[in-house]
Amino acid sequence: MRKPLVFILLAAVAVAAAVTTAVAVATLTPSSSTSTSSSTSASTAPDPNAPVVAFYGDSYTLGTGASDPALRWSSVISAERGWNEFNPSVNGLGFVNNRASTPPDYAPTDEVSEIIAADPDIVFITMGLNDNFSMPRRADDIQAAIRTDFSTLRTELPEARIIVVEPFWYTDARPDSVEQIIAWVHDEAGAIGADYIGGASHWIEGHPEWMAADGLHPNDAGYAEMATRMDAELTRLGL
Repeated sequence: MRKPLVFILLAAVAVAAAVTTAVAVATLTPSSSTSTSSSTSASTAPDPNAPVVAFYGDSYTLGTGASDPALRWSSVISAERGWNEFNPSVNGLGFVNNRASTPPDYAPTDEVSEIIAADPDIVFITMGLNDNFSMPRRADDIQAAIRTDFSTLRTELPEARIIVVEPFWYTDARPDSVEQIIAWVHDEAGAIGADYIGGASHWIEGHPEWMAADGLHPNDAGYAEMATRMDAELTRLGL
């Protein structure tokens, strides 16, 4: 499989200086502005023969709230497995919220377009949290976008292994929309033959000490717990 010219591989590092700007959760409110995708370059050259692993997500996959991007769960599991991480995740992103384009009319800057261009070996889909803030008003649009995103990624990346993660959630209180979006994501994961990781919406539930100062995102300890839980699920899947 073709590899992109630039890979993202982050080694675990010591905790860096505290983040200087607070960013609202993915944004945790509907937003009309699109945040800039963020990937952090590694200090060491990536292994050109290692798998390229792409992450389609929002702030909980971008690592907002961590003191260093290397401590986000995606980078921890990638470093542990020797993967080349490609992580264009965006604050505030949902299947319909804060997108650069509307499926199936994908703009080049849409995460789906960027991931297809990277031609990864594995794709993680960790989306859905922010769409709760457009429910029930945009329920039909959200369900259609999930179906279109999933089928597009499967069609355009036929050899990639796709891993769909139950949408994350950030408070102990859970509106009815959380379970509805989880059900849509689960069903569409099955429709494209993807691996599915359930239970992720509960991973940091009941632990306020795992939340950053903004009260919206995980802190380093929270991301470490997410990495531990994800590692166990990936081991179960043989990865």
